[in-house]
Amino acid sequence: MTGTNGSRVQVGVIGAGNMGGAMVARLVAQGWTVAICDIDPERQQQALHAGAEPKPSPRAVAQSLAPDAVLIVCVVDAVQSTDVLFGEAGAARALGVGQAVMLCPTLAPEEVEALALRLQALGIGCLDAPMSGGPLRAREGTMSLMLAGPAALQARHQPLLDTLASRVFRVGERLGDAARTKLVNNLLAGINLVGAAEALALARHLGLDPAFTLDVIEQSSGQSWIGSDRMRRAIGGDFAPRAHVTLLEKDTRLATQMAHAAGFEGPLGARAAEVFQQAHRAGLEHLDDAVLYELLQRLPPGGQY
Repeated sequence: MTGTNGSRVQVGVIGAGNMGGAMVARLVAQGWTVAICDIDPERQQQALHAGAEPKPSPRAVAQSLAPDAVLIVCVVDAVQSTDVLFGEAGAARALGVGQAVMLCPTLAPEEVEALALRLQALGIGCLDAPMSGGPLRAREGTMSLMLAGPAALQARHQPLLDTLASRVFRVGERLGDAARTKLVNNLLAGINLVGAAEALALARHLGLDPAFTLDVIEQSSGQSWIGSDRMRRAIGGDFAPRAHVTLLEKDTRLATQMAHAAGFEGPLGARAAEVFQQAHRAGLEHLDDAVLYELLQRLPPGGQY
């Protein structure tokens, strides 16, 4: 199966949601030919309008790829990653020796290692490449990638990496180390977000103007990027999902599990993870994680739902 012009495409993308769709738009705008598959017909249509070639299954995407192409997996978690690669209509069996899979979800290190071993057994390369920066930066090509995998494979696909990200942090060659780095980052992001939501909820309880208080914080020692980004929206009552609660709920859970396995128990990570779990239990899981601001304003005495 080939592209619409009879040639094989340069990049395949499985998962065209907020981040995957933005990456597709970026690649097409920069002249790459892209085949995509997403289970959501609306996402398929959006990718078509962006100039990509929608395919009916991950396997069909893999069959359309050029011999030296990369398949980008941009789904939510390990279950979905395993399914799109090794499920009934999975891509792996249609990939050839010399092709590569780039794993972009935030996964546990052992999940990356397990997927990579299965791919390597088929002669398929693997890059551990979690993303950071959000859809706008992905569309602009200014997001960050944390990258681990064989140095030769990284070098071979440097043009693709340069198109997708303005900052590529080369963690090393050991697969799973980029995932470890991403989870460390996202644990801090979760802690910072919970802290920002708590501080602004406190400001409101004290009768302070939350927006003005955030102005002060942004020019003072309490500033954090995620706090500013999410709390500006929260103060305006905008909880339309850019990053669902479930994403940092998953990432903080994976990060604390990773820490526990390493014999490290910090004072804040598990508590931040519990706040995201509370938001889920409160029925807020499909809203933007800025909704923690509302959650922390209405917690009952004792701070637990």
